[in-house]
Amino acid sequence: MQSTVLKLKSNSISKFKVFLSDSLESLNAHPTYGQFLSEIKPQLGYKQKKALLHIEGNWHLIQVLDEKDASLNLAELARRKSSDLVESLNQFQLDSVEVHGNLGGNICLAFAEGLAMANYQFLKYSSKAEKKKNSLKTIYLEGVQEEGIQWVNAKLQGNFMARDLVNEPLNTLTATELSNRAAALASEDMKVQVFGKKEIQEMGMGGLLAVNLGSEDPPSFTIMHYKPKNAKNKKPIALVGKGVVFDTGGLSLKPTANSMDMMKSDMGGAAAVIGTMKSIQAAKLPVEVIGLVPATDNRPGKNAYVPSDIITMYDGTKVEVLNTDAEGRMILADALAYAKKFEPELCINLATLTGAAAYSIGKVACVSMGNAQEGVWKILDEASTLSGERHARFPFWKEYQEMIQSDIADIKNIGGPEGGAITAGKFLEHFTDCPFIHLDIAGPAYLTDNYLYHPKGGSGFGVRLLSEFLKTMNYG
Repeated sequence: MQSTVLKLKSNSISKFKVFLSDSLESLNAHPTYGQFLSEIKPQLGYKQKKALLHIEGNWHLIQVLDEKDASLNLAELARRKSSDLVESLNQFQLDSVEVHGNLGGNICLAFAEGLAMANYQFLKYSSKAEKKKNSLKTIYLEGVQEEGIQWVNAKLQGNFMARDLVNEPLNTLTATELSNRAAALASEDMKVQVFGKKEIQEMGMGGLLAVNLGSEDPPSFTIMHYKPKNAKNKKPIALVGKGVVFDTGGLSLKPTANSMDMMKSDMGGAAAVIGTMKSIQAAKLPVEVIGLVPATDNRPGKNAYVPSDIITMYDGTKVEVLNTDAEGRMILADALAYAKKFEPELCINLATLTGAAAYSIGKVACVSMGNAQEGVWKILDEASTLSGERHARFPFWKEYQEMIQSDIADIKNIGGPEGGAITAGKFLEHFTDCPFIHLDIAGPAYLTDNYLYHPKGGSGFGVRLLSEFLKTMNYG
C-alpha cells in the first residue's frame, strides 16, 4: 500500500513549500512573498495561476485558487491543482513538502489529499520499482487541526487499498484472495466472516454459483461487520460490492476489440466497499456498517451457465438468464437478499455494472439511482461535494421494472436496448426490502490514462464518497 502520509508541521523541515493564496493582492502583505511580487506576478499570468520561486535554498510554489475556476468547489480545485507537483518533487528528489496558505485549513487539507492521491503508484510487479518510485513520502501541513489530518489519512488508506485491489491481476487476486485481503482487516471492532463454495451451496446462493460454473476457481462470500462500542446508529448501514475479479462475459463472450483488457477491474465495487471499511476503521467512525462482497470470476469454461437458463436465487426468486455478461447483478442479488438478515436502515450497492452508465456520463462521475428518502440523497450530495466524487442521479420509475418482467420466470437479468443502467438497478432493487441506493461506477472506477489526481489504473472511486457519507449521515 502507498506510504504517503499527512502530518502536522512542527518545525521547518522541508525544502519545498506550497502557499495557497486567494489572490495576487493578498500576497502583497505576506512577510516573505510580498518582496518578490515582481517575480511572482508574470508567472501567475498563465492559466495555472502558479509561480515557482527559489528563496534561500528552498523552493516555494505560490498557487492562487480562484473560485471562478472551480467546476465543483474550491476544495476540489485545490485537489486538482496539486497533481502537477509530483513531477517537480521527483525532479528535485524531495521526499517531503509543506502546505500552508490563507484560504483555510480545509483547502490545505484538500490540496494535500489530491497530492497524496496523485503520488500513488502500483509498482508491486515492476523489476525497476526503485527507479520508478516517486520521491514524496510526507506532506506537512500548517494551520490545520490534527483531527482533520487523521480523517484525510484514513480516507487515503481506504482509497489506496481499493486502488491496489483493482490493479491486481486475476492470477494474483482470485475470489479467494480477495476475501483474504478483506479478512486481514479483522479486529476487535471489525468481525470478518468468509464463506467458501460449500457454504455458498448450502445457503442456496444460486446467482453466485451460476456465474461461478464456468470457472476453475471457487467463489467466496465475505461479510465484514464493523461495530464499534460507540456506534450511533440503531440499525446498521449495509454496503454491497460487486466482486467479479475478472469478466470474460461468460458464454456471452465480450464481442468488441479490447473489451476484456480492463476486466480485472470488474471488482471495483468490492474494492470500494473493502476500502471504505478500511477507512472507517482507521478513523474509528462511530457507525455500525455491514460490508458484503460476493466474488467470483466469470468464464465460459466447464458447465458455464447459458442464456435461457432459469436460476433460483438465494431468496427463491426465479431469474431467466438472457445474457451471461449481465453477471454482476446475479451475484449482487444474492448478497442484497442476504443483507436482509441484518435489518439495515439503508443499503448502498456499488458496482462496475453497465456500459450504459459509462457511456452516459463517462469517467467524471458515477450513475446513481434508488428509492431512498430525499433526506438521504441530500446527505449523499453533501458527501459528493466534500469528496469531489460526483454522482449523477437517474430516474427510478416503475416503468423500468416492467422491462425486466419474464414470460417464463419471475424476472429476467436484462431489459431491452433502452435504459440499461436503470433496468439493472431495478433488477437489484427486487432483492431488497429497505431504502436502497445503487451506484454504478463503471465509468470512473478504472482509468486508461492519468486523470486529474488519479494515475492510470484503479481510482478507488467510491471510498471517499462513502466515507464522507457515513461520517455525515444523521443517525438520530
